[in-house]
Amino acid sequence: MKIKNIVGVRVREARKAARPPITQTDLIARLQVLDMVIDQPGLSKIENGQRPVTDIEVVALAKALKVTEEWLLKGTGNYQSKQKVS
Repeated sequence: MKIKNIVGVRVREARKAARPPITQTDLIARLQVLDMVIDQPGLSKIENGQRPVTDIEVVALAKALKVTEEWLLKGTGNYQSKQKVS
């Protein structure tokens, strides 16, 4: 299987590292507050590298997970973001 994104592994990592851990359902709800609609099968495919992720989705995922876009994309930079989720 060819990997279709580079952020999926870190999305899952950030979700599980959060205290308390963020479920996929919780992340989907956070994304909806940010006007980003990704359903559970879509999120699962992102995390497994089976679905491409747009730049707009990367920004929303970073905000919802309270991590930086740089960390999601490259695994470098500050892990934690200073942004607040609405």
